[in-house]
Amino acid sequence: MNIYRNLKYFNWIKSPRLKLFGVYLLHTFGKRYLGIFIDPVLACNLRCKMCYFSDEEKRKTMKGIMSASDISRIAKAIFHRALKVQIGCAAEPTVYKQAISTLILQSKKCHVPYVSLTTNGLLLTEEDVRQYISEGLDEITLSMHGVKKDTYEFFMTNSNYETFCRVLTFISDIKKDFPQFQLRINYTMNEDNFMELRDFFDIFGDINIDVIQLRPIHKIGNSEYNNFSHEKQEKMYDEVIQIIKEKCREKHITCIAPKKTFFSDFLKNTNSAIVESVYCYVSSSDCWQDDFDYQKDTYESYSTRTKLSRKLLHNVFFWKKNLTTVEKKLNYEIG
Repeated sequence: MNIYRNLKYFNWIKSPRLKLFGVYLLHTFGKRYLGIFIDPVLACNLRCKMCYFSDEEKRKTMKGIMSASDISRIAKAIFHRALKVQIGCAAEPTVYKQAISTLILQSKKCHVPYVSLTTNGLLLTEEDVRQYISEGLDEITLSMHGVKKDTYEFFMTNSNYETFCRVLTFISDIKKDFPQFQLRINYTMNEDNFMELRDFFDIFGDINIDVIQLRPIHKIGNSEYNNFSHEKQEKMYDEVIQIIKEKCREKHITCIAPKKTFFSDFLKNTNSAIVESVYCYVSSSDCWQDDFDYQKDTYESYSTRTKLSRKLLHNVFFWKKNLTTVEKKLNYEIG
């Protein structure tokens, strides 16, 4: 399944009400529509300066792992309604590698169309990647916060630029044996790493990348780095982001980037109403909805008990109640 093509088509629909009605129909007819974002462990090997893992007090609260039996029960409860399962969301999954294979295998057992792993990549080996692909992994997303060594290692505390480049290279090489497998880069932009994007393809032009997402910084807890200004990005948008977009078109890379209006327009984001209906977060302390008990509930029993169908239909007509600001849930262009 080409999930990015589907997202692009979905973005062509301008009416939030029509999108929400589509979600309601998918729910009603037993189709897949959930995006499940799962953290099998609440820990990280890095202390990135833009992340709450750079906050010592917050780190003390980030504890817990999911057992294989927990993963199995959760998979049976909700994975059959998942369009995508993303392993890694608010933490680093590779510090608990045995859960990754369990999640991939459970996802594919439940016929989830798209399974992705989001990681900083520094703990991955070539053997890991080959194993995950053979088990059914469709995509690896690598996070990076700097194009050049000094910037990368400054923002990604405890990281190693040479290791990251080595991981990029062997994943790119592995893709020759698995042409359907996708490599995605997530780049979080701030005032101090934005201009380096101009050099991205000079440094990484030989890497076989399928998707690049450019993400403007926003506040995530009491992070060590706290410059949340977007002034430079707005002024240099055409010089930097447009160059990346054009290079991506030349190389047939999907580019996911914020609209230029994001930097000056903090109106409420209509897509955030849809996110509230399809987003499912799972960790050792959370599973989808506050009143969902994966030990007892299934998707169907929960839907019946809470009258979920009625709620989804209600959202079609009263979607504005679920809006949040653009800063938190961006309007992206997918090209």
